[in-house]
Amino acid sequence: MRAVLLVALLVLVLVLVLAATSQAQEQLPKESHNINWNKFSGFWYILAIATDAKGFLPGREKRKLGASLVEVHKAGQLKVVIAFSRSQGCQSHTVLLRKDYKKAVFRNTLRGIKAFRVLATDYSHGVVHVRLGRAGREYKTLLLFSRRTTASFLSIKEFMDTAEVLQLLDDATILPKDASCANTLLP
Repeated sequence: MRAVLLVALLVLVLVLVLAATSQAQEQLPKESHNINWNKFSGFWYILAIATDAKGFLPGREKRKLGASLVEVHKAGQLKVVIAFSRSQGCQSHTVLLRKDYKKAVFRNTLRGIKAFRVLATDYSHGVVHVRLGRAGREYKTLLLFSRRTTASFLSIKEFMDTAEVLQLLDDATILPKDASCANTLLP
């Protein structure tokens, strides 16, 4: 009798684990396949970040808005410049990304960028997922892009909901409105 109960309990646990796993996979955000990259191109403020890369952001007193310039470089290529306030001050990085024609992502694995994908946008704000990885380590970063230094409630909710699905909610931060670092990228 105990053996039957034990087997039944194990089966129940297995069913619950499989159900939870399949539900989590169904909830993962889908990348947008129909982005007009010419409309998405241009200057963006980065209003919020969620990342599992420890030590990426400086202490609260040194945090500032980030920024990004996204440009269509050639067919199938994006030039992305990102500026962030770090503990060493404002730092910017430029990278050319190539389109993966099987998935709606851009990447540059030589520079450690496994995926740059826009999960949602109305061209006034966007939720961008970046996967970084080198030397066997991989990091997830979620960014809230906006054309202005403020965000709507709905865009912040969308960002936070996506951070929760990506299991980054505990590491999500709304950046202060100090745009001094972001303004270094203004065209």
